[in-house]
Amino acid sequence: MTIWFFALSGGFFALVAAMLVYFVMQSRHDVQLAQQRESLAEARATLEAQKQSLAGMMKSVEETTRRTAFDQFLSEIRVEERHYLRENKMLFVTRKSVVVRERIFFRNLPLSSWVEHEIPYEEGADVEKLARTAAIFSPEFLLEAATKGTGKNQSSFAFD
Repeated sequence: MTIWFFALSGGFFALVAAMLVYFVMQSRHDVQLAQQRESLAEARATLEAQKQSLAGMMKSVEETTRRTAFDQFLSEIRVEERHYLRENKMLFVTRKSVVVRERIFFRNLPLSSWVEHEIPYEEGADVEKLARTAAIFSPEFLLEAATKGTGKNQSSFAFD
């Protein structure tokens, strides 16, 4: 009987040791899994933060590029202006007027046809000053409107 007892007790202790090893290894595996999940969560949080900062940087770069392109476009727009005196004779009355003609160019391409304004002229008046006050497409006006304009539709000021 002692042989059976030693054989069964040896088997029992082997079974208990195997179960103990199983539970220790299972807990070790769970700890490793928890550590991997934690590092994965940290990596995902880092990637999400980088994604958001990259999206912000891309938006900033796009905005800067758009603003630079718009500034370059405006720098290549010019206004051609001509003015002269016109005399209209009706019966015994001679009427003088200053005629101002303007058009907008992009590089060397005209963007508009000639716009003509006629201003009554009195002797002794400054022709240059009259021409400047009648100008629609004056470069000062275009630059002022470009610097005041904010938002997405900034280019509409020149064609209103």
